Amino acid sequence: MSSNTANNATILLMGLRRGGKSSICKVVFHNMQPLDTLYLESTSKPTTEQFSSLIDLSVMELPGQLNYFEPNYDSERLFSSVGALVYVIDSQDEYLNALTNLSMIIEYAYQVNPRIHIEVLIHKVDGLSEDYRMDAQREIMQRVGDELLDLGLEGVQVSFYLTSIFDHSVYEAFSRIVQKLVPELPSLENMLDNLVQHSSVDKVFLFDVNSKIYVATDSTPVDIQTYEVCAEFIDITIDLDDLYVEDEKQQSSNSVRSKKRELRSISNLSNGSILYLRQMIRGLVLVALIRNDEIVNDVSLESLITVIDYNVNNFKKSLVKMWQNARIDHPTNH
Repeated sequence: MSSNTANNATILLMGLRRGGKSSICKVVFHNMQPLDTLYLESTSKPTTEQFSSLIDLSVMELPGQLNYFEPNYDSERLFSSVGALVYVIDSQDEYLNALTNLSMIIEYAYQVNPRIHIEVLIHKVDGLSEDYRMDAQREIMQRVGDELLDLGLEGVQVSFYLTSIFDHSVYEAFSRIVQKLVPELPSLENMLDNLVQHSSVDKVFLFDVNSKIYVATDSTPVDIQTYEVCAEFIDITIDLDDLYVEDEKQQSSNSVRSKKRELRSISNLSNGSILYLRQMIRGLVLVALIRNDEIVNDVSLESLITVIDYNVNNFKKSLVKMWQNARIDHPTNH
C-alpha cells in the first residue's frame, strides 16, 4: 500500500436519499441498535465521524439531495482530500438513478483524485433472498462497468459489497475499506502471520474497540462466523471488566490504578476452542481464536497461553514502534 494514502484517511459516504447512509453511521460508529435506525430523520447537512486507531480516520456523510456540482460547492477540494468514496445503493429500491449518479461522481472524483478508492455498498440485502442478492450484485456490477466503459474509465477499480445493518456484513465491508487506508497494512499482516505461526493461533484480528472494525488480520481467509464470535467477545470482556473495576473501586482506595490496568481476557468456548483478548494501543484490541486441536497432549493450556502472552508482548512493542514512526512520517494524520 502506497504511503500516499496516509494523508487521505477520510471516507466519503454518499448515495441517494433514504439509501441507508445515516443508519450505517449510527450502527457502526455509535453502537445504535439496528431497529432504532427506523426513526432516524433524513440527513440535511454533511456530518463527520472521527475515530483514532492506527490512523486518524474521518467518515463524512453527505446528504443525498445535495448537488455537489453547484458552482458554490467546492467539490474539487472535497474529493481531492478523500481516501475512499463509499457509495450506498438501496438494493430494495429501483436503483437505476443511483447508478447514473454513481457513474457521474466516479468520473469527477477520479479526475480530481486518481488514487481514490471506489467502494460500493449494495445495501439492505437482509430483505432479499440469496438468489436475488446475487442477481442484484451481478446486475449492478455489470451496469457500473458498462457506464464506466462509456465514460472511458474502464481502468477504474470498483469494489462491491453486499451489506446489511442487521448482521456483521457492514462491519466486514468497512473493515476492508479502512484497511486500504492503512499504509502499514502489509507490515501489520506480516506481524500477525508471525504471531499465528509461532503461537498455535488459528485466527487473529486487530480490532478498533468502538466500531468493531478490524484494521488488520492475518493472511488466512476471514470466516464471518469467526469474526462475529471475536467481535462479540470484545463487548462481553468490556462489560465484565466494568463490573470488576466497579467492585475494585469499592474495595480499594487506589481506584485509579485499577482502572488503568490492561484489558486481558481468556475464555473457553463450548466447542473446546479458546478466545484470547489483549488490549493494544489507541483503542485497539487483539483478539485471537485458538482451536481445540491446537491444544495437544504434550502442551498444557497454561504453557500455550504463556507462549501467546510472550509473543503478543513482542507484537505490541512492534505496534507501538510502528505507530510512533507513522506519526513522524505522516504528521498530517493528526
